[in-house]
Amino acid sequence: MKHTSKLLISTFLSCMTLPFIASAQSTDLLSLYKKAENYDAEIFAAQSAYLAEQEGQKIEFAGLLPTVNARASLSHTNSNGLSSSDNSYKQKNYYLSLSQPLLNLPTWHSVSASEQRTLLAQVDYLTAQQNLILNVATAYFKVLREQENLRSDHSQEAAVKRQYEQAKEQFDVGLIAITDVHEAKASYDASQTARIRSEGNLTIALENLSRITGEYTNELHGLNPDFPIAMDTSISAEKWLESAQNHNLGIKIAHYAYKASEALLKSKKAAHLPTVSLDANYSNSAFTNYYAAGNDDSESSELAITLNMPLYSGGATQAGVRQARHQVAEAKHNLTLAQRQAKIETRTEFISLKTNIQTVESLQQNIVSRESALEATREGYKVGTRNIVEVLDAERNYFTALRDYANARFDFVESSLRIKRAAGTLSVKDIEALNAWLSPGQ
Repeated sequence: MKHTSKLLISTFLSCMTLPFIASAQSTDLLSLYKKAENYDAEIFAAQSAYLAEQEGQKIEFAGLLPTVNARASLSHTNSNGLSSSDNSYKQKNYYLSLSQPLLNLPTWHSVSASEQRTLLAQVDYLTAQQNLILNVATAYFKVLREQENLRSDHSQEAAVKRQYEQAKEQFDVGLIAITDVHEAKASYDASQTARIRSEGNLTIALENLSRITGEYTNELHGLNPDFPIAMDTSISAEKWLESAQNHNLGIKIAHYAYKASEALLKSKKAAHLPTVSLDANYSNSAFTNYYAAGNDDSESSELAITLNMPLYSGGATQAGVRQARHQVAEAKHNLTLAQRQAKIETRTEFISLKTNIQTVESLQQNIVSRESALEATREGYKVGTRNIVEVLDAERNYFTALRDYANARFDFVESSLRIKRAAGTLSVKDIEALNAWLSPGQ
């Protein structure tokens, strides 16, 4: 009996090709992820935001570098008058200026804030990548899950249909009452309804997967029956929590936002302080009068250290400092919230992972029990000790056990990815490792 049950489980998990699904070639998880990378708008938006922040950092840093300006002009003037002689002259002007900030603390701290915002944007980009990994995997296994459910419903519908037809034959020869036929017909109708619902759920799952990847596919590599349902015993709950506190991307985003707000506060406070710059100017003018002898040329140069002391700006500086203080407090609270959320999420996923493992083991044994109960009920029905309702219930329980077992395996896969995201370690390597356990026809 145990050997037969394992064979049935393996057959159930590996037979993924449904009657209405036809495709020349099935697709694996890694291939769909790579397609999603080139299609996902969130990835592109986060990447653009990161590149924009990098340029913004350069803009802020430019405030600490020298600025050089040049200006030139050429004019030609003719004048005629009755009371004076004709006059015609040409003038050339050249001007060159250089300014180098020597002390500008507001800009210096703004550069620091920009650096933190750039790091934040980089982590946002990594977050988008992790979201895509989880979204693709979840959508992929949602399709496999719905395929399994539909297969179970097809099998249950076929079994109940046979029971219904058998009941009609037995009623025709007077072996059972009409109530047994009605019970079988009701179960058959219910199985058809369940199958129709599963077909709709599968269609929706396929549409959702195509929305993420940008390509419609209706046949996927399935999860091998021997996929290990176990967790790394060398990684305790405490180690998962430690990893989350050090690597969780939500915490990193909140951390860089907090650091950026602190730098911005320093910049606002420094707006009270003077700024010092080194200024150099050079000018040259050439004046030529065509009606007078000689030229009038001039040249000048200037080198100065300029101090600019802000005295009053209508209260804007003080208000800016108060605003920045509130923003620092907000960012600090958000950091605390992110740390707490990461801690709770990691603990929850660790418990879910352990629960999923135990559930798979329990459901595997449940299949054996349900199969034994079904066979015993069928035998009892043959000798008259069981009625048709009990047979139909036993069949429904058996197929439910098969479906629950398959779903529990997918729950484990998804939970193993979610805990890695909570710990901040989820990467494309996890997709590659999982893809190795997928194969066509499974």
